[in-house]
Amino acid sequence: MRRLNARLAANLRRGRGPTGTVLVLTTIGRRSGLPRDTPLQFEEINGVLHVASARGTAADWFRNVVAEPRVTVTLRGREFAAVAEPVTDPVRIADFLLHRLRARPVMVRAIMTLTERLPLRWSRADLERIAASKAVVVLREENVTGAAPSPAP
Repeated sequence: MRRLNARLAANLRRGRGPTGTVLVLTTIGRRSGLPRDTPLQFEEINGVLHVASARGTAADWFRNVVAEPRVTVTLRGREFAAVAEPVTDPVRIADFLLHRLRARPVMVRAIMTLTERLPLRWSRADLERIAASKAVVVLREENVTGAAPSPAP
């Protein structure tokens, strides 16, 4: 997986690949101290980037963010420093999932139906059930003057 991530990250940095839906999150390895690149699907909500961990808090990149919240983001050929806010509250994560379902209904619904058994007629309770095993990270660009804090996703 590390090799695949490295190849995708390199392509994204060159402006190739799904640059409209995937960013590269560079964290510092909590044990190694080395930079770690992870391509992740993102959503921009009220001008703030959000990424989700399908593996919840067990994902290595998420654990790296918890250990060191200062990260680097590469998005559409632009690299910038950001501060990562880990979110594990199922209500906030369900809000994020709802946003994703509305923003990208075909793709997200297909993924959630296959991987999370999202029912055809889903409810808020279904989203909160799924959210209980997930995690989200809010990425706020550092040193942006006049940037207002974003509300919960």
